[in-house]
Amino acid sequence: MAAYHDAEWGVPVHDDRLLFEFLILEGAQAGLSWETILKKRDAYHAAFDQFDPDKIAKYDARKVASLMANAGIVRNRLKIAATIQNAKAFNEVRSEFGNFDAFIWRFVDGKPIRNHRRSMKDLPSRSEQSDAMSKELKRRGFKFVGTTICYAFMQAVGMVNDHLITCPRRN
Repeated sequence: MAAYHDAEWGVPVHDDRLLFEFLILEGAQAGLSWETILKKRDAYHAAFDQFDPDKIAKYDARKVASLMANAGIVRNRLKIAATIQNAKAFNEVRSEFGNFDAFIWRFVDGKPIRNHRRSMKDLPSRSEQSDAMSKELKRRGFKFVGTTICYAFMQAVGMVNDHLITCPRRN
């Protein structure tokens, strides 16, 4: 967890593949701990073709069956189906906006929101921006993108800087 926090969490991401990865992993995390997902991250990379949305969008029933048998990932049929649906929706967004980055960063006007949290209890589970993101992603056919998942995604990809004011990674 410390290595993830120190190297990745909250660092602005503008790479479409990595944005897709975080969107999928945050959805997979629903109802579970982030530590569980981090431990399974390498297995997710292997199982889901390195998070290539073009490949994932073409998954069929045979591939779903193999994913359901893969103990390295969260074997939840709804989450697996959501990953495939999200790949399709992701590709539609890229077609419309040129890339997913241009679309998703609009929710924070293209720059990270820098919060000034003093303690962990000050961290919210949602925001106006995550509410708007969730609503728009759902409208576009994405699944497992509730406002709490969207807020966690925004934190992970640096759209929101929620490092505590005492955290050395804040800047």
